[in-house]
Amino acid sequence: MPRKPKAAVGSTFIKTTVVVEGRTEERVVELPAFTPPTWTADTPLSVVGARVPRADALEKVTGRARYTVDVVRPGMLIAIILRSPVAKGRIRSFDAEAARKVSGVYGVLAPGDAPPGTRLFPTKISYAGQPVAAVCAESWAAAAGAARAMAMTFDAAPFAATFEAAMAPDAPLVRSAGNQMEDSPIVYERGDVAAGRAAAFVTVTREYRTPVQLHSALEPHAAVAEWEGDRLTVWESTQGIFRTRENIATALEIPQSTVRVIKQYMGGGFGAKNGAGAHTYVAALFARSTGRPVTCFNTRKAEQTDAGNRPATTQRVTIGAKKDGTLTLITVSADIPLGVSGWEGGPGQMYTELYACPNVRTEETFAYVNTSGMQAFRAPGYAEGAFGLESAMNELAAKLGMDPLALRRKNFAKSDPRANRPWSGNALRECYDDAARRFGWASREKRRDDGTPTAHAREHGAARVRRGFGMAAQTWPTGGGPPSYAHVRINKDASIEVLAGTQDLGTGSRTVLAQIAAEAMGAKLSDVRAVIGDTESLPYTGNSWGSMTTPSVGPAARMAAVDARRLLLEAAAPMLGVQPSDLETKDSRVMVRDTDRSMTFAEVTGALGNVMIIGKGTRGPNPDDVSIATFGAQFAEVEVDLDTGIVRVVRIVAAHDAGRIINPLLAESQLEGGIIQGLGYAMFEERVLDRSRGVTLNPDLHEYRIPTIADIPTIEAYFVGEADAAANHTGARGLAEPPVIPTAPAIAAAVADAVGAFVTQIPLTPWRVLGTITR
Repeated sequence: MPRKPKAAVGSTFIKTTVVVEGRTEERVVELPAFTPPTWTADTPLSVVGARVPRADALEKVTGRARYTVDVVRPGMLIAIILRSPVAKGRIRSFDAEAARKVSGVYGVLAPGDAPPGTRLFPTKISYAGQPVAAVCAESWAAAAGAARAMAMTFDAAPFAATFEAAMAPDAPLVRSAGNQMEDSPIVYERGDVAAGRAAAFVTVTREYRTPVQLHSALEPHAAVAEWEGDRLTVWESTQGIFRTRENIATALEIPQSTVRVIKQYMGGGFGAKNGAGAHTYVAALFARSTGRPVTCFNTRKAEQTDAGNRPATTQRVTIGAKKDGTLTLITVSADIPLGVSGWEGGPGQMYTELYACPNVRTEETFAYVNTSGMQAFRAPGYAEGAFGLESAMNELAAKLGMDPLALRRKNFAKSDPRANRPWSGNALRECYDDAARRFGWASREKRRDDGTPTAHAREHGAARVRRGFGMAAQTWPTGGGPPSYAHVRINKDASIEVLAGTQDLGTGSRTVLAQIAAEAMGAKLSDVRAVIGDTESLPYTGNSWGSMTTPSVGPAARMAAVDARRLLLEAAAPMLGVQPSDLETKDSRVMVRDTDRSMTFAEVTGALGNVMIIGKGTRGPNPDDVSIATFGAQFAEVEVDLDTGIVRVVRIVAAHDAGRIINPLLAESQLEGGIIQGLGYAMFEERVLDRSRGVTLNPDLHEYRIPTIADIPTIEAYFVGEADAAANHTGARGLAEPPVIPTAPAIAAAVADAVGAFVTQIPLTPWRVLGTITR
């Protein structure tokens, strides 16, 4: 078993490390009073592991689920944010009084009017799309009229919208402290790269480029704010209700105890909604000044230009191996333009963690540029790094005359090569084997020209359409960690509520937490409901990011359920004339062991009257002697039209190891969703910037393509491995980020296999593919 950190003598608090979006943080957290026995791979479970439909499915398909943009409060006003059309410069003039005189207008926030803590509406412009003012009115039409009446004019100034422009000697300043991020470049080294180069029989040196990818959540950023005296309630589309509360309280200089944040349903976040934003502050400020509820939400253009992004990268990679395929060196020098703010990790960590290479060096240079700031985007850094690393691995395999799968198996990392300690669990080799078998990797050459062209090949001319096959692998740190708290409440009618201040982004948190609690209680799942998404009435949990919700909140929910069950058995024991240790629970019944005597939960709670049973749980510290990560492999089949460069992804087979799978039905949905998002990254998605003006040319879902149902291939998603007893006492690891990581390099490898030339840039637009064929 893993070693748990020890608290100081007499202390109930302890230091532990938590990995968030690839960043390692040290935290001081509460030491749990007890830890339930670990659910190992051999523990018989009936509710956990069941393919249960999501708890909120009916609400979503009937339209009863209320998203933030569906919240309507009596007398609610509408706020609109005005945004800069220039990439850099100053506001020359505006007419706030004219805006205030428009019929139906209730308020104007002009440049300089917002509290300093909000950082809103300065006169200095740093990027196109930056909020510069806001208006509030009784209707959208009135607000739009006030926005026009503001008649804002701007003086444009020279700007730097690309990495190269920002790092030039005479570059205009993006930030006063300089355009290069503090502490950049970030360098990691192990071993001796020069010796690794000398030992290599074959090397590959390539430059790889990845695009700016936009989150493109179907539900835009939105908030509804309402004051009652000095108390503020905000309905927000957010991945972190408590972080949003803290942001609001800090910005408005009010106590956190006076702010309530509610989030029930969410139409996607992917890392872009990790706290309060301009829309939040604008709604709260206008609600306070008008005394009426206010809604403020991003237009689609604002969502695509000022909601964050996955930054572009340029990765210069060298990778080398001995004749038998043993890696001798991996190096990458990466350039990453951040926008005006942000840093959520670069591509380097992927190069340092996936393979057992003794000599590794990564150098990441981050630059601020005059575009909107980046935000974490599903597997930040790792998705970008996987394209470079895995593309280089596939070319290395070709140079060695080696099967790409065999090369990866050869360099399997039995332990964490970066932290130099064991994995809590790692079934990557099983992922390779399972996905390869299901895909038919060994017989792929026979399938290349098997005489059965697909509909795509028949449509475009089978003679000029070639099939290709490729693969890629992934790792992602998914241990979760404290602090997270949960309560389990058994009501008088024996209905059970799991109370946790977490969020369901569409991932199924409500369902998973209910399953964990039902299993721990010995209750029917139909008797258990998870209550989430409200800072006022629920115990703290952290943001839903970095694949952290299940491994962070799940153990707390299980502990609370175990505690509630203990109290229930102590109450039932005198009713049944036995000791609590003589009792067990199943299907919402308390049973005397080895007899036919029992009581239903409802009979016990009914006899208690209004005595309420509340169990409490907390997430304990992470083990300090293992590394916790999720692993996976994906195989792709494509068809490429050699005349047009059009690529059709035909099939993707994925096998991932995420420890115990609490709900396979929902977990498979996570894999499919991640693969589809990875498909978009590989094939279509790319923010296009007018470099002469610094503005986005495709700020909508017509010009910025995300995958539609017509683009989605056959997806076969599977899980391998077993419960990770070393990770936490539920045995589960996180799952949201991993499936997006290997999809793009697997598709790129399949395209390279089809056309006979390696791909170095995504997305794989037809003109890029034609250029690859020509090269």
